Amino acid sequence: MPTKLIALCIASLIVAPTWAQTPSHPIEIVAAENFYGDVAMQIGGPDVRVTNILNNPDQDPHLFEASPSVARALSAARIAIYNGVDYDPWMAKLLGAARSAGRVTIVVADLVGRKAGDNPHIWYDPATMLACARAVAAALDTTDPTHKDAYDQHLMRFEASIAPVQARIAALRRRLVGTPVTATEPVFGYMFAALGMQVRNLPFQLAVMNGTEPSASEVATFETDLRTHAVALLVYNAQAADPIAQRMARLAKASHVPVVGATETEPPRTTYQAWMLAALDDVAKALPLPE
Repeated sequence: MPTKLIALCIASLIVAPTWAQTPSHPIEIVAAENFYGDVAMQIGGPDVRVTNILNNPDQDPHLFEASPSVARALSAARIAIYNGVDYDPWMAKLLGAARSAGRVTIVVADLVGRKAGDNPHIWYDPATMLACARAVAAALDTTDPTHKDAYDQHLMRFEASIAPVQARIAALRRRLVGTPVTATEPVFGYMFAALGMQVRNLPFQLAVMNGTEPSASEVATFETDLRTHAVALLVYNAQAADPIAQRMARLAKASHVPVVGATETEPPRTTYQAWMLAALDDVAKALPLPE
């Protein structure tokens, strides 16, 4: 984020009025990513108002720059949620500029023991979202104990709703374990791991994710894997416009290797559960049972 923009956002936080220490309704929650906001809404129900910062399915999250309106939303938040592991570092900076003893901050990566250098796309692991949901429920129970029973009931409902996703993963794993696959970025990495699939070309993926050029040998290996069908599937980041990644997607299609898109933002008018089930369905359709 440019220095001038950071300063402007911080200034907005400093001059913005702080919320009262007594609970008010609805409880203001700000989520850096909309899938965490979705979880917060499912747990909080009508007693919360959620503002999602990364909410545009056509936007490359890696190119996001915070604005003063984001800073103002954070200044009123009773609960703030963000990914961590260097995926959204601007969030930590803005929260640090508007410290509040009463605000609860949930860093989801910390809940599941992920550290800098790990694959940051942790939401593709349903266990991450269960941990997030439990942290949100605990924060709401503390912030608004009057509605604790409702929050706890919503948490139980959320946990039950993840079971079909886990069952779908287990069923697909029995069929796809060991299948060699590749990707333009490690967006789908945790889901690949849950499915037991063998991921190739990780150095290429990390280079693209970090905005650097893959080496010539990494590109050549990737191309060979596609042309020789050494991989059964390519997953590409549908929200990024990296030219080398787009080239690999075109080569995969030309080589008749199935291609599936994965996004870093939850699609509009859906839920996390439906999003994950749709992604799993896409993989299943791309790799059908042999006739």
